[in-house]
Amino acid sequence: NNAPVILIGPYRINSPFSLTEVQVAVNATIERDENNPDSMLNKNRFRMTRMEKYSLWFSKSYVWVITFIVLIFLGFSFLPPFLMKAGNTALANGFYGFYRLLCHQLFYRSFFIGGEQPFYPRELAGINNRLSYEEVTGREADDLVFARNFQGNEKLGYKVALCQRDVAIYLSLGLSGVLFETTRRKVKPLPWYLWIIIAVIPIGMDGFSQLPGLTAGWPLWLPVRESTPFLRVLTGMLFGFGTGWFMYPLMEEGMKETRFQLNRKKMISS
Repeated sequence: NNAPVILIGPYRINSPFSLTEVQVAVNATIERDENNPDSMLNKNRFRMTRMEKYSLWFSKSYVWVITFIVLIFLGFSFLPPFLMKAGNTALANGFYGFYRLLCHQLFYRSFFIGGEQPFYPRELAGINNRLSYEEVTGREADDLVFARNFQGNEKLGYKVALCQRDVAIYLSLGLSGVLFETTRRKVKPLPWYLWIIIAVIPIGMDGFSQLPGLTAGWPLWLPVRESTPFLRVLTGMLFGFGTGWFMYPLMEEGMKETRFQLNRKKMISS
């Protein structure tokens, strides 16, 4: 018997056959394989790509990744003072230059390492028993170029490459990631309006209220003030912790769906 035969999956079509019969057999085979996780069609279709494997890993590890980057970024900002002390000014200046792209680095709003004081506030801040910026430099605070570029000396110490407020922000943001992980990511997200109240308003008020003390042209009724290291650290930490509390639970909601879909695909393809 030399009559032609078509084999499509489990289906056998004997001659004579029509195009309709072939199409029905093909569609039935595809539908059968789609509903069978063990079929080669499904295994090939659900085989995970390298990018999907990376996405699955990141969806599980994103908190530690972000925390590591934040804390490393913060830690490197403390290197320049030690490099300056060691005489490696070229490398220290490289770090100062990089962080200057992200922070104002004003002398009187920075922490110092290896000198007489941990900070040198403006006279306007009204901090007693501390040498002021004006006393140790002989400059006025509104000379912003000098205040940014003067890194310190052997007597005064050398400034950290991030200002006091930024140090507090990055430290608290990093710690918020650690806390989120240690609570097994069960923290509920901070409502957006509480994030505004707790994190944004305090840092905004403390930061922007200093502007009339640096530049001219402001209404006379606006008070001229300078914040203190304590207030900068406090508002910076409120912003960092508040942002972490707001951000990480929201990210987790999206990552749960990503993990579910990719784990399902991983199980099918295995």
